[in-house]
Amino acid sequence: MSSTMDLPLSVTAEEDRPGPVLLSRPSRQTAPLVFASPHSGRFYPPEFLAESRLDPLSVRRSEDSFVEELFGAAPEHGAPLLAATFPRVYCDANREAWELDPAMFDGPLPPWVNTASPRVGAGLGTVARIVASGEPVYRHRLSFPVVEARIQRCWHPYHAALSRLIAETKAQFGCCLVIDCHSMPTHPMHGQSAPDMVLGDAHGTACAPRAVRLVEETLGSLGYRVKRNDPYAGGYVTRHYGRPRERVHVLQIELARGLYMNEATIERLPAMARLREDLTLLIARLAGADWSLLRG
Repeated sequence: MSSTMDLPLSVTAEEDRPGPVLLSRPSRQTAPLVFASPHSGRFYPPEFLAESRLDPLSVRRSEDSFVEELFGAAPEHGAPLLAATFPRVYCDANREAWELDPAMFDGPLPPWVNTASPRVGAGLGTVARIVASGEPVYRHRLSFPVVEARIQRCWHPYHAALSRLIAETKAQFGCCLVIDCHSMPTHPMHGQSAPDMVLGDAHGTACAPRAVRLVEETLGSLGYRVKRNDPYAGGYVTRHYGRPRERVHVLQIELARGLYMNEATIERLPAMARLREDLTLLIARLAGADWSLLRG
């Protein structure tokens, strides 16, 4: 999966552009699990780079870099792995389809666009106004038809693929557990150690507590500092798809980037190999668990 995702930030011919998603399926799905990475995409269209005011490194600050590699063993353990190829700063699949900031556009937006969400206010809507470091992305205002085409080309195929995987898994196993895979900046905490990982279940509403406990205990036994819902309780994917009463559960996992990458240069560290091994142990434990409780 990584060769396509490692395309450099340079002009690439139209015919060489990857599709919006990469889907790695097991030869046979043997567990009611789906792994998904909406923010690890790192193909930057040349027309986007031309309209961005950021240098190639700064424009990547919002990436969940290499996360799809860290969870790459999922298909070997009987679970599909879905990854976006488009970057979060270009189109954010962990938002509603139409969370847009009207100040970014050269004309009025349609009345059905959500312009008032907290994420829009923070500059991090479906099409972001800023990168994670707070720097503005664009040189000029955008055209809504161009952004509309971008969302149709990126957001919709990602969610169509995820919805299809959930439906297939639920039909086969009677339930589905989605692990929504992310990374987070490594921030020091006031008066306490920063967590290595944060589990988000929308404060207990998106995932069965026993599933969250299994993940928490497994990661804790491997030596990681794990917190729940603070500061990340889950985004659109967690809250939209996590419907335990309909036997669909979603748990967001945030990994501190300092565990596996140089956050300044966006380069893999040797420690990435150990983290991938530990996450593979987590995947194996989840794949071998009895998930009949999720059907209840």
